[in-house]
Amino acid sequence: MAEALAAALALAGLPWLVLAAALAGLVRGFSGFGSGLVYMPIAGAVLPPAQAVAVLVLMDLIGPLANVPGAWRTGAPVELGWLGLGLLPGLPVGLAALFWVDPQVFRWGVSLMALVTVAALVSGWRWRGARGPRTAAAAGFVSGIVGGATALPGPPVILYYMASPLPVAQVRANLMLFLVAVDLAMAAVLGAAGQLSLTFALVSALLLVPFSLANAVGSALFRPERSGSYKALSWSLIAGSALAGLPLWNG
Repeated sequence: MAEALAAALALAGLPWLVLAAALAGLVRGFSGFGSGLVYMPIAGAVLPPAQAVAVLVLMDLIGPLANVPGAWRTGAPVELGWLGLGLLPGLPVGLAALFWVDPQVFRWGVSLMALVTVAALVSGWRWRGARGPRTAAAAGFVSGIVGGATALPGPPVILYYMASPLPVAQVRANLMLFLVAVDLAMAAVLGAAGQLSLTFALVSALLLVPFSLANAVGSALFRPERSGSYKALSWSLIAGSALAGLPLWNG
């Protein structure tokens, strides 16, 4: 344990991970999503792909657990079930890609995914097709593939919900619950694949402190009537992290 803790504290780039975790927790707290979009571009510049994903999954799973009961009361569990049904076959496909992807390709992928998501959100793009169980399951399937390969399962579901008639608070709750379910599934698969080492579990525990504190602050600040301000701040933080994570300076 002592050796693993020393290795965790000596990890190159740990201060950047702490900053990314704090910003990710803040965004997750007042929007219900976006922690991976903020965290992964920076983490991908510090850690190998599978390890970056493992650290995020552990941190992102534990941090929001206190918000789950309230989200379950507010959300729409039936639609959440269809999203989860689509997620199950998609996630293993994405995780299989994660284990062989080149680190540079991974960094480009997560940063560009974050930037594309912000562009779609800012432009007001909307899903124009039919909504229903099949569409929700399809969004969950795409989310599983993207989430497994990049640890960013949110964008497909976020874009799907942009056309939702549900209230802002209910959408926020469903996104939060869905992402917790994704983290549970990914933790199980990564653990079975031997990617959840003690050292990186301790890194996750260290990052959980700034993440949880910022998540609590973000949740306390959330007001449905001010959703526009939260969106603008979230989008700015996601875009800034994505630009910082682009591998343009060290090959």
